[in-house]
Amino acid sequence: MATVPGQLIWEVVKKNNCFLVKQFGRGTAALQFSKEPNNLYNLNSYKYSGLANKKTVTIQSGGKDQSVLLAITKTKKQNKPSTLLQKSAMKKEFPRMAKAVKNQVADNYYRPDLTKAALARLSAVHRSLKVAKSGVKKRNRQALKIHGRK
Repeated sequence: MATVPGQLIWEVVKKNNCFLVKQFGRGTAALQFSKEPNNLYNLNSYKYSGLANKKTVTIQSGGKDQSVLLAITKTKKQNKPSTLLQKSAMKKEFPRMAKAVKNQVADNYYRPDLTKAALARLSAVHRSLKVAKSGVKKRNRQALKIHGRK
């Protein structure tokens, strides 16, 4: 089976696909988002498209175990969807996860243009996994100062 270039796929799917979300503002389709997998910013553009690019990066929550899942597509497995993604779960502190993502995306010459987007997505996912501490809130002690003297 012959492979189709990514630019051709993008020209076919950029205006109409099942993942496209159009936000109409003041009569024009100003913003176009995409719900497709492997799209870091969820923007409808060739750079971030998970459909048109062979090399994609995905960062999402790992599920119940409070981990972050980093998935990278294998370029030689394009005809086998079940083994297409190389997944790795990370349960480290944030600086170590950021370094691991940067090593996978930029330092291996995989997709250095997606480094900033991958780190932004990692930050957002990590922030969403933090559980709010329950308990009694401490009062602000500065508000308790008495400002009058006799």
